[in-house]
Amino acid sequence: MQSYPAPALARVEEMTAAAAADPARAIAFQGAPGCNGHRAALEYDPGCLPLPCFSFEDALEAVKDGRAARAIIPIENSQHGRVADIHFLLPESGLSIVGEHFMAIHHALMGLADGPFAVAYSHPQALGQSRFYLRTRKIVPMAYADTAGAAAYVAEKGDSQICAIAPRIAADLYGLKVIDENVEDAADNMTRFVVLSREPLDPAVLAGRAAMTTFVFEVKNIPAALYKAMGGFATNGVNMTKLESYQKGASFAATMFYADIIGAPGDPAVDRAMEELAFHCKELRVLGSYPQELVRG
Repeated sequence: MQSYPAPALARVEEMTAAAAADPARAIAFQGAPGCNGHRAALEYDPGCLPLPCFSFEDALEAVKDGRAARAIIPIENSQHGRVADIHFLLPESGLSIVGEHFMAIHHALMGLADGPFAVAYSHPQALGQSRFYLRTRKIVPMAYADTAGAAAYVAEKGDSQICAIAPRIAADLYGLKVIDENVEDAADNMTRFVVLSREPLDPAVLAGRAAMTTFVFEVKNIPAALYKAMGGFATNGVNMTKLESYQKGASFAATMFYADIIGAPGDPAVDRAMEELAFHCKELRVLGSYPQELVRG
């Protein structure tokens, strides 16, 4: 908690106390109060108690040790790609994905004065999503742990030449002036969040509903292994909406794949496709099946 800027600490303490009193309603998120994770938690479940955590690891740990029933974590952005390290953190957490949420992202430039500004602080994703805006104004981007934390940091520093890129709500929370709104480079900026819990969803919850299943796998080290592993999805008519690779360990000797498919175990076509995938894999781990919030295709 002490890693937050001073203006954010009081709000963090209040929200942490509220979540501790009713952890079944708590949703952990990464960042200071007012960040996009905070917004996503309230959009996903308006009756929840958002629990701020300094890092993604802290948010996942809050669920693992029972301080929160769920965590909401950004996994990818339509403009800036996947969120760094998430593909490593999710499998290692031992938690299950039980939901997803898509949220339109709108950034505001905020500071103590009207500018001009020399430096803008924000999360690397937000800086990347506002790259053109900053470059044309000759504002140097500086990475911070999260968007709202950057706003709190600017308020704490009291320097009129620095600013933050954060959700508009952060300006209200930390007494900053909104200089410009919608500074993201693309109007259709969207982030996908996943919701995690200690236990997977009961399959009965998904009965009759459009569902997604997320899993990671490593194929056997033989020629055409990935091609053969993917064949089962084609022959069984299962739509794979995402397939990404990432390196396992530092040796570059093993490649893991992260995948999303439409459907869930219990569907005969999905079961057949997953069985064929498993035959060609050294490792296969389902991270969760959950209701589909946004229609694919």
